[in-house]
Amino acid sequence: MPRDGSDTPRDTRPHAIVIGSGFGGLAAAIRLSARGWRVTVLEKLDAPGGRAYVYRQDGFTFDAGPTIITAPYLIEELWSMAGHRLADDVTIRELDPFYFIRFDDGTVMRCGADIDETRAEVRRIAPEDVAGFDRFILDSEAIYRVAFEQLVDQPFHRFSTLLKAAPDMIRLQGYRSVYSKVSGYFSNPKLRTAFSFHPLLIGGNPLTTTAYYCLIAHLERKHRVHYAMGGMGALVQGMARLIARLGGTLRYEAEVARIEVEQGRAAGVTLASGERIDADIVVSNADVAWTYSRLLGHHPRKRWTDRKIARARYSMSLFVWYFGTRRRYEDVYHHTMVLGPRYGELLTDIFSRKRLADDFSLYLHRPSASDPSVAPEGCDAFYVLAPVPHLGSGTDWAERAEPYRTAIQKRLEETVLPGLGDAIVTSRVMTPQDFRDRLLSVNGAAFALEPQLFQSAWFRPHNVSEEVANLFLVGAGTHPGAGVPGVISSARILDKVVPTGAEWRATARA
Repeated sequence: MPRDGSDTPRDTRPHAIVIGSGFGGLAAAIRLSARGWRVTVLEKLDAPGGRAYVYRQDGFTFDAGPTIITAPYLIEELWSMAGHRLADDVTIRELDPFYFIRFDDGTVMRCGADIDETRAEVRRIAPEDVAGFDRFILDSEAIYRVAFEQLVDQPFHRFSTLLKAAPDMIRLQGYRSVYSKVSGYFSNPKLRTAFSFHPLLIGGNPLTTTAYYCLIAHLERKHRVHYAMGGMGALVQGMARLIARLGGTLRYEAEVARIEVEQGRAAGVTLASGERIDADIVVSNADVAWTYSRLLGHHPRKRWTDRKIARARYSMSLFVWYFGTRRRYEDVYHHTMVLGPRYGELLTDIFSRKRLADDFSLYLHRPSASDPSVAPEGCDAFYVLAPVPHLGSGTDWAERAEPYRTAIQKRLEETVLPGLGDAIVTSRVMTPQDFRDRLLSVNGAAFALEPQLFQSAWFRPHNVSEEVANLFLVGAGTHPGAGVPGVISSARILDKVVPTGAEWRATARA
């Protein structure tokens, strides 16, 4: 290997900068490193993870963001292509049942892998909907076969890709909303909710998100629901170690201020500190609206102009309360949905009216049910999430955060966590303001652009930037969208649009 005059061999691999160390950025760095690139990951925070950051407080470990793994084979593939085994770094445990749904009247539905058991749950709640359930499961698989197996890792930067997918979209009724399609199978309001809420896990409104997301029911059953022992932070750290093994570099507290463009091509970045780092390509795992409006704010843009970014529809945000208790709640499962009295009207408040309602539906995460390491002995670690409007609502979270948290605590005490107020020993919250200020997410949206039909696939910001050559996008705001499988698949697309390091060098020499 050529040397630079010292005893250290000079690395001649082409250089790729990855902005951000969320799951999309980490997966991109692994794939590029394994394919012959020298990779530098630049992270604004003091540790990797992005939305999957970890808070450690008073002996408790709290995953800040994602908590569920539904397609572990995508993660295993990263280790495999790097010549290693996932199991040597991270332990992933299957959970069954997947989660419990507690309806407002106290009815509880168990949702798991066994079709017969789920059918029995449907029969218990609404016998008249059993036949509809069977049809829904078949159609969910049919949608999965097309939307996930065929399209999820296909680059949609060419309009012809969309045209090829259009007949399947029409045949599978992708133009309908998830709720509309689910309502064609179920007449019972509880079951309509139970089988349509999943888009909320990726920032979508079930009333408007394309029916393609009905595939999640089959995805869960085919690949199951898993948990990373030690929390999702253990997976993040495992990915960071894998990058280092492949010769990559991760730099923390290294906020990117702008992407440098020379002759229409990304040529590197300048950090907030003023340091410039040159690169052959740049991959942005930053929020897409931030990437175009701020990191490329100095560069003329044809499609993703400031006006278009301002007019785009953004996902809802989240209010997340992390807390630990001095006692254990053994009757509470690992994942529980605690639903409120309203469904459609609450969704309309969140997504359309942009109004912070007095009621809410909650996702309660109790990782200590499966993993004692995340809490001191005899204690429980919790994370409760409420979908809320993004900052377009005008909500003053400095004023509203504590009253809202108190209302959530009261709701949990009345439903699944009696005596909670006396048991809390540690607490912290995350609001839409944190998504904007800490994670640099435009409007404080938790999942970037809302996954509507005309903000999906070709209509979404492309993985191959439309504005600058040698700039690529991964993460929630590009194709295929949010969620751990989605953002990891966005990095998988790089294999199709970025040459190997050896191919790049050969082209550069030609």
